[in-house]
Amino acid sequence: MLVFGVLGGGSTSLIFSPSLAAIGHWFKVRRGFATGLGATGGALGGIIYPLMLQYLIPQIGWAWATRCLGFLSIFLLSIGCIFVRGRLPAERGSSAKPDLTIFRDGVFALTVLAIYLLEWALFVPLTYISSYALHAGFSESFSYQCLIILNIGSVFGRWLPGFYADKIGAFNTMIVTTVLSVVMVLGVWLPAGTTMPGLIIFCLFFGFASGSNIGLTSVCIGKLCRTENLGRYFATCYTIVSIGCLTGIPIAGEIVKANHGEYWGLMVFTGVCYGGGLAAFVVVRIIKVGWDVKAVY
Repeated sequence: MLVFGVLGGGSTSLIFSPSLAAIGHWFKVRRGFATGLGATGGALGGIIYPLMLQYLIPQIGWAWATRCLGFLSIFLLSIGCIFVRGRLPAERGSSAKPDLTIFRDGVFALTVLAIYLLEWALFVPLTYISSYALHAGFSESFSYQCLIILNIGSVFGRWLPGFYADKIGAFNTMIVTTVLSVVMVLGVWLPAGTTMPGLIIFCLFFGFASGSNIGLTSVCIGKLCRTENLGRYFATCYTIVSIGCLTGIPIAGEIVKANHGEYWGLMVFTGVCYGGGLAAFVVVRIIKVGWDVKAVY
């Protein structure tokens, strides 16, 4: 499991960042919609892979079930490697490596902070929703399906906000979806997560709201730089954000332990992180376009 975690996490990060950045090379006017469509594949995988495991493990065992997922991944990644291409050459003298000097731009630094807080929170429900459902007394089958329901919401939450981001602005859309994420965590999951309707509503709508965390982050970064520099800015952003992705889950686990197995502290942590990310996005918007609520940004 340690080898799988290290190699799987490292290789996934090497695939994820260039793929989303490459989309930004080919689209500018409809960048949000295009990136959202590209990011939808992750949500579809979040539906298909758990269903495959649920069906295959009783039939052929854990080892061959995971091998089947590996073969499917090889096939899909081979297609992706063939078709993913950049369009614009890098500027002379620039580097594809993360460049921490970009943080001299306060707006970029605030945007990275916002994305960091969102990613810090995002993977907590994704990781703990099934164990929470078991803790709340639901069946093992339903608990497993909660993750699938969440990813069903995320399918629509990745491309639909991207569509509207091209019309009302990426930052405006991120603010709206982040507000919805806060409401779902603190207004639905925390008070009503022990009921089946409440948990289903949370999974579906949080999946939708949080889908923009994946689909729109590169679009927001793209608003702050020239297209040929998007890869460098995106890599710099996620060099920092990856720390949040790494630490959010174990921090949430320690919060559950500190609360003697209760999950309310985990929910509060998630909601507060989303609230902080929302505040940072609002500040960036105010800096760039002022208080005009009709401004497209």
